[in-house]
Amino acid sequence: MSPSAPAGARAGRLLLVSTLALLSLVAVAALRPGTAAGARPLADAARPLDEGAGVVPAVSGAPVAAPTALDSTPAPSTMPAALRDVAGLSPRALAAALDAIACARGRGVAGRGGLLTLIDYSLPSTAPRLWVLDLARGRVLFHELVAHGAGSGDNYATRFSNAPESRQTSLGLFLTGGTYEGGNGYSLKLNGLDPGLNDRAEERKIVMHGAWYVSADHVQHFGRLGRSWGCPALPAASARAVIDVIKDGTFLFSYAGGSALQTVQAALRSACAAPAAPAAPAAPATGAAITAAATAAITAGTH
Repeated sequence: MSPSAPAGARAGRLLLVSTLALLSLVAVAALRPGTAAGARPLADAARPLDEGAGVVPAVSGAPVAAPTALDSTPAPSTMPAALRDVAGLSPRALAAALDAIACARGRGVAGRGGLLTLIDYSLPSTAPRLWVLDLARGRVLFHELVAHGAGSGDNYATRFSNAPESRQTSLGLFLTGGTYEGGNGYSLKLNGLDPGLNDRAEERKIVMHGAWYVSADHVQHFGRLGRSWGCPALPAASARAVIDVIKDGTFLFSYAGGSALQTVQAALRSACAAPAAPAAPAAPATGAAITAAATAAITAGTH
């Protein structure tokens, strides 16, 4: 600025420069990604059972690494609006599920309708941790208790596996199949879509079914739910209703925090990086784009 400029002009220019600098700082702060705070674990009052002894941990409960493009929570504008504030529903878990669905669709997997079943195994078994979501209409259709495998832990699931005889829960994305009457009554077949994570589900006979040990009464007496051999077991009273809604080709996503999330995200990156089927569209490059594409694809639905 020239020293000969009038005092009023110099003051006006200084005010303009200060205002622009302040706006720049505000803009930078607004662009910084937020972090989701996880719930503090409750004490596990359950006693360990012999059936989990000798099982080698597949995934530990280590802290989660810094978010990447695929594991960051999407912006609120890309979430189904009515589901942003559902009590207990983790935005991070929902984002991971939408990422996985977008990747699967990019590989040519066509799920039916706008339904998503989300199980959040970072929660204790004493809390309802299964949601059936109507993403097209932004509604929660079911919110239920669900058991994990005996080899995965007591009240909290901390170990996950794809191996036969492990009696552990598998994580990742599944596509529901048909129903049948078996040893556990009315049951739903689950097809694992993630190589190395859950693709041996059929071989392991991992299905959804009802069980007497999944109930508030069991929690009251033992401090946790009973445990399955790796199946996502539901309360006997509601299992048939849930199964009949989600059967025949809808997506189910099993989520967990800690290093388990890192394992799932690594598998997702690997799958998305693989060449897509000839007729499938290319996978989006960023987490936000993946989530936006998934939301649009699920809302439209493929029958």
